[in-house]
Amino acid sequence: MDRPLSRDSARMDHQLELTDPKPLIAPSEFWRHAAWIATVGIFVILFGAFLDLARVVLLPVASAAVVGTMLGPLARLAARARMPAWVFATLMVILLLVLLQAITILVSAPLIEWIGHATEFADTLKAKLQAFERGFRALRDIENAIGRFGGNSQGVSIDVASLIQPALAFLTPAIGELLIFFATLFFVLLDRDDLRRNFILIFNDQEDRLRAIRMLNDIESNLSAYIGIVTVINLGIGAITTVGAWLLGFTHPVLIGALAFLCNYIPYVGPAFVVVMLFVVGLISFPSLAYAAIAPALFVGLTTIEGHVVTPSIVGRRLTLKPLAVFLSLTFWTWLWGPVGAFLSVPFLIFGLVIFNHLVSDEEGELPE
Repeated sequence: MDRPLSRDSARMDHQLELTDPKPLIAPSEFWRHAAWIATVGIFVILFGAFLDLARVVLLPVASAAVVGTMLGPLARLAARARMPAWVFATLMVILLLVLLQAITILVSAPLIEWIGHATEFADTLKAKLQAFERGFRALRDIENAIGRFGGNSQGVSIDVASLIQPALAFLTPAIGELLIFFATLFFVLLDRDDLRRNFILIFNDQEDRLRAIRMLNDIESNLSAYIGIVTVINLGIGAITTVGAWLLGFTHPVLIGALAFLCNYIPYVGPAFVVVMLFVVGLISFPSLAYAAIAPALFVGLTTIEGHVVTPSIVGRRLTLKPLAVFLSLTFWTWLWGPVGAFLSVPFLIFGLVIFNHLVSDEEGELPE
């Protein structure tokens, strides 16, 4: 009689072990991890709020730092040619000012012309969009219904000025930010060697200093190579777009090519803007919707080949950028800092990727020359 009881008790103990397992982590260890995660989360939230609140200062300063890093190889060549640092910094600032002025003149002249013919363009668009009249009529019926529901017999009125003003404020940088950008860029190029030396001397250990040197060199080389390659590719995109716009009969093919060149620096958003612009200009300039859709379709094909074949095959061998990481970085920085943040999203991603690779990798790179 004792043996069956002992067997039953052993079975019950085994069932208790199954129904009451031991915790995977001790409570004290769990709360320690939870406190660490909460601290990191609070820091990230506060840092994001700081980036948003200090946008007026941080945006031009960060832009100047990125552009100054891009110009690092040119600064070294100027130093080898015994050009004073202040001369090189002054020349770069003047060059960027001239480019900004040229872009402003190139874009403003056709815009002024189009605004002067706004009435004619509106009539042309109305005639071209007759095929969508039924859909527009349904939207007007909904608008009238909303107006009657709100007690306004005249329907919902749209204030165009209230829509244009925020858009201009979003796209146009402030004069103060431009002054901060050019002043910061000048001093970054002027004190480039001192800034680099001071950053390296922050670390006390020799190995950490060597790691910092390799990190700075890789950031500069990767970013300069990326921007250089992308600039050459964008020049090709701009040239092909200019020729295509001229062959299709656009009135300002050079302007369209210049916009394609500039906008292609911003992933996804820039080419999408060019596609919309080509379609709108095509609606105004060409006799039918099918003709107006030719240029956007060709540009989509061109940028698709460039984005999925040309650029990855050239850039991917040197610095692999995952499309998901590029998209998330673009989304975050565009939401935080607008169009300039969209331009800075890929350089910031390159910074983060290089720093991460140096912090987690144990491989020793070669020392700089």
